[in-house]
Amino acid sequence: MKSFAIKTNNKNIIDYLLKNLDNSKIEDIFYINRKFKNYENVIIHYKGNNLINFLNFISDILTNCIIFYYEPILIKRIINFNYFYFDEVEKNIIIDNCYRYIKADNPNNYNNRKAEICNAICDYISENKYMILDGFINFRLNSYLKILDEVADYNVNQYVIEKEYTEFINLLQMYISSKIPETDLIHLIYINGESILLDENKNTINIKDNILDTKYLSDISFSSNDYALNTLLTLLPKKIELHLIGYKDEFIESLQTIFKDRINICTDCNICKTYHILNNLFYLILFIP
Repeated sequence: MKSFAIKTNNKNIIDYLLKNLDNSKIEDIFYINRKFKNYENVIIHYKGNNLINFLNFISDILTNCIIFYYEPILIKRIINFNYFYFDEVEKNIIIDNCYRYIKADNPNNYNNRKAEICNAICDYISENKYMILDGFINFRLNSYLKILDEVADYNVNQYVIEKEYTEFINLLQMYISSKIPETDLIHLIYINGESILLDENKNTINIKDNILDTKYLSDISFSSNDYALNTLLTLLPKKIELHLIGYKDEFIESLQTIFKDRINICTDCNICKTYHILNNLFYLILFIP
């Protein structure tokens, strides 16, 4: 006979364990709930011959219990301990982001966490007669806690990036609001993720000519979109006519956020039609044998 006791004073967890044991389809399992000196105890006796099946069953119950009841607490503890330098509002945002991240439809992430817990529990039960649940989680689940550390680290980095992006956008909005426009109209043709600028007479603007006056570009690498943004910030048009050949992406969304009502999206004017034709011809020539 295999006997094992689970010790905890969490009433919700006791109820959860007893409910799952009630619903067990494994024969020869007997259990009781007893209060001793320091802990409530769920004591389980197994008199059957399929010990592996029993160990997997108990491990699965405890694994789901830990993920449901303890995972939010553990994530909050990690954020408060490792990232104490954020204020309470920021920490709460990061914690919420972590919850959403682990609840997202990511079976690999969930399965990895569950496997780490389940394997550790199964090994522990096979060699011991009781488990103090809080102590087991704190001292026996290092691999699982490492995964939660990585979840926290990822979401902290994402929060910092988003915060810096928001501050950057706000800076550009303030800059635009404080300056007098230098030109009336600029056409921006956005095709295949690349930017082309035309003046109000539809002459091409050489966006790289403004590189020496760059104020807002990365010092690591430049794309046509980096140059285009810098040119728009230098020329500060009253209106930007955006000719979108394809779909909006992050760059276009950023432009809309920065320039707000100064930017108008066009998809069916003569300029758009011309560049649609040129784009189609390019792909036709590219794929002709």
